[in-house]
Amino acid sequence: MSHHPAYTMSALCVVGGITGYSRTRSIPSLVAGISVGALYGVAGYIIKENRDYGHELAVGASTILAISSIPRAIKTRKPVPIALAITSLAAGAYYTKKVIDYA
Repeated sequence: MSHHPAYTMSALCVVGGITGYSRTRSIPSLVAGISVGALYGVAGYIIKENRDYGHELAVGASTILAISSIPRAIKTRKPVPIALAITSLAAGAYYTKKVIDYA
């Protein structure tokens, strides 16, 4: 069941990247959203198939998302970057706990 948060984060990132592009024509938003969403999607698949390193990949995707969204959330104080920062930290904490539990 731990693949569900990864798939959810994947969908949120891809939709967010597409929305960012459609609203502001921001190519970086589109590329980042699809890239991080793909990382979460692959992590979810790996976790679902019970293979190695899926949780670690999800931690990596969460770290990338947090590094990019936290400064923007602090700077702009807008709801979308704040929500991205919070969800990336929550997903990162969840998958870090999973990594520690399996170690």
